[in-house]
Amino acid sequence: MPSLKRKQQIVAVASVIGLLAAGLGAYWYTATATGPTSFTLRPDDSAMVSRGQQVYLANCASCHGSKLEGQPNWRERNIQGMLPAPPHNETGHTWHHPDDMLFAITKYGIAKVAKMPDYQSAMPVYEGKLSDADIVAALSWIKSQWPAEVRAQHDELNQRARKS
Repeated sequence: MPSLKRKQQIVAVASVIGLLAAGLGAYWYTATATGPTSFTLRPDDSAMVSRGQQVYLANCASCHGSKLEGQPNWRERNIQGMLPAPPHNETGHTWHHPDDMLFAITKYGIAKVAKMPDYQSAMPVYEGKLSDADIVAALSWIKSQWPAEVRAQHDELNQRARKS
């Protein structure tokens, strides 16, 4: 029968091996986990668009408007030094950005995406608040509201962005 000291050594070694195994397992999982690296909006998917409208109205419309109209004078900084919420309809610039950038701005915020940590924005970061699927749904609903000509230009922009 092993002594108490020997039992303690065995437990210590087993604990170290367990921690190493857990650490390696976590490293392997995060290094090999396959998550989507590209997000494609689906404005022709009626279920996606319906869900997106709900998400947009609950989370975005208070600033960007229920009809995507944005806030007045959205190109001019307000008294706090921030830009008002831009329109997401064809009069704004949302469609000037590829899907991946729109997703990233919505999830992580402009400051992080633009690598400008001091950039001030009233727009909340939705990481941890909305799922990736809900972000894609909201953006898909926005795109579904654009005229066909604007949607086609946005599709061409996405094709160019994916090639680069």
